[in-house]
Amino acid sequence: MSSIYSEVRGEGNPVILIHGFCETLAIWKPLLNKLAFSHKVITLDLPGFGKSPLPKTPFSIADIAEEVYQWMKENQLLGSVIIGHSLGGYVSLALTEKYPDSIKGFGLFHSTAFADDDEKKHSRNKTIAFVRKRGVKVFADSFVSQLIYVKNRDRLGKEISVITSDAANTDQESLVAYMEAMRDRPDRTDVLKSFNGPILFIAGDQDTSVPFEKSQAQFEFMQHPHLTVLKEVGHMGMYEATSESFEAISRYLAVFVESNSDNSQSGVLPDRDLKKNLGCG
Repeated sequence: MSSIYSEVRGEGNPVILIHGFCETLAIWKPLLNKLAFSHKVITLDLPGFGKSPLPKTPFSIADIAEEVYQWMKENQLLGSVIIGHSLGGYVSLALTEKYPDSIKGFGLFHSTAFADDDEKKHSRNKTIAFVRKRGVKVFADSFVSQLIYVKNRDRLGKEISVITSDAANTDQESLVAYMEAMRDRPDRTDVLKSFNGPILFIAGDQDTSVPFEKSQAQFEFMQHPHLTVLKEVGHMGMYEATSESFEAISRYLAVFVESNSDNSQSGVLPDRDLKKNLGCG
């Protein structure tokens, strides 16, 4: 029996939202009510975050994806759409890699299929050492605000405070174990290339965690991409550009509701035109 904690809102076609590093299901709050108006929205706490207990360490991203898959199976959620923010995107890719027929589609929200490069691995190692020396709270106080584009920080001061408080509650063992798992995860661009369903890809043009040029380099890999670039947005589009994020997700989910309609009828630009509009065609 899975120990993953989850919550359900709304009715309709199921979509599973998977949070990122040092987050919980609460990170989806800005989008939840609107999405639940027309869909069954399931949010979860990944193992080791929020109300879900930490599995035996060490573990890989693929191990976490396996736990999510088993939870989906137990709760009759196979065939859902999954959308992952940052770390949640890594989990979504690993799940899709092993069980491509278990989902209708998946989305990367400020995430990447690329493995960490040497610079990123070095940064993760420095973070691990810092957390072991100074603790999670000190790390959270400096980490969260950096996820937000500098121009958006003043207006999101209250939200940053709440996110920081949630991040500070992360268990240190969980934080370190996930940092190691992210550092060591393999490249999964083949998942983008081989998956024959629609893929949602939302990127912030000011994202320092997943630099936009690396996001853009992946656009051509996908057979059926649904791309949205959020302008003047960092790593937290659900807060920095709530309306635009909701619209992007809604357009993507409409594809599964209106599968018999053409792209123009469903409000989604044809792939080649969308790529051209984003400067990547």
